[in-house]
Amino acid sequence: MTLLVLGVVIWSGAHFIPMAARPLREACIGRIGEGPYKGLFSLSLIGAITLMVMGWGRAESVSVYSAPAWGAVAATPLMLVSLFLFAASGVPTNVKRVLRHPQLTGFALWAFTHLLANGERRSLVLFGVLGSWAIVSMLLINRRDGAWQKPDAVPLAAEMKAIVGGLVAFGLLFFAHEFLFGVSAAPL
Repeated sequence: MTLLVLGVVIWSGAHFIPMAARPLREACIGRIGEGPYKGLFSLSLIGAITLMVMGWGRAESVSVYSAPAWGAVAATPLMLVSLFLFAASGVPTNVKRVLRHPQLTGFALWAFTHLLANGERRSLVLFGVLGSWAIVSMLLINRRDGAWQKPDAVPLAAEMKAIVGGLVAFGLLFFAHEFLFGVSAAPL
């Protein structure tokens, strides 16, 4: 469990610096340069993900609560929405006129979805903390950036990139989930 917790802490800490500690970020960039800073940031995220994956695999599966029977069934469409939101953050879409933070909203939904389907301690640590991180991140970014200026509308056809991207990601993760994470994504 130590590796899992350490990975979650490194992930959260690395992301909170640009959101809540801009002077520290600027000081680092001033000292080592923007390229090396981005490199260290990327390496810290790769390290965090590695620790989370290793920690998840080594953590004992101790039940904390019984996930509802419908949780695994609900996870399938919720994950589709989550991945659509994630994809919608990377291309011009009208989703950005409704949600200020589609990527973080999709991330929080991903975490919530996994808590619906899993009730063990390691799930609470991973998905509970990362879901909380996503929500706190939205609040910190809103505070840092001030009032939200909604982007201009785009043609509805622009949404197709996000829909296709979300569907492709969903299909890949659905079929590779058991191989990657040891658990089938099929609800039954």
